[in-house]
Amino acid sequence: MGDFNYLSICWRDKTEGRKQSRRFLECIDDNFLLQVTEEPTMRGAMLDLVSTNKEGLVGNVKLKGSLGCSDHETVEFKILRAARRVHSKLTTLAFRRADFGLFRDLLGRLPWDKVLEGRGAQESWLVFKDHLLQAQE
Repeated sequence: MGDFNYLSICWRDKTEGRKQSRRFLECIDDNFLLQVTEEPTMRGAMLDLVSTNKEGLVGNVKLKGSLGCSDHETVEFKILRAARRVHSKLTTLAFRRADFGLFRDLLGRLPWDKVLEGRGAQESWLVFKDHLLQAQE
C-alpha cells in the first residue's frame, strides 16, 4: 500500500503515457502483483494503491473520506485470513517434467546478437522474457 504519483497510468486498461509510468507498470507485472484499488483517491486520480501478490488475499477496499486537511482519501481494506479460491492466471511449472534440452535448443536457435542489437538493457530484458515465456509453452 502506498501513495504512488503516477497520474498518467490508467489502471483499468493498464496503459500509461510516460516512460517512468511504463517502467512502474513493468515492475508491477514482473513481480506478479495485482493492484486492487478501484476508485480515485485524490481529485479523480488513483494515486493511493493497494497491491497484492495473491488474488483474493486483499478484499473490501473502501474509500473512507479524507483525514484532516489531506487531499487524499483514506483507503480501508481487509487482509483475508485465507485467500478465496479464485482461478488464478498464474500457473505453476512442473520443473521435474521439463525438457531442458528442448528448452535450451529453442532459445539457442535465436541469433541473440542480432535480436538484441541496438536495444538498451530494459528493452533487451523484455525481448528475452518474451522469448523465454514462448519457449515455456
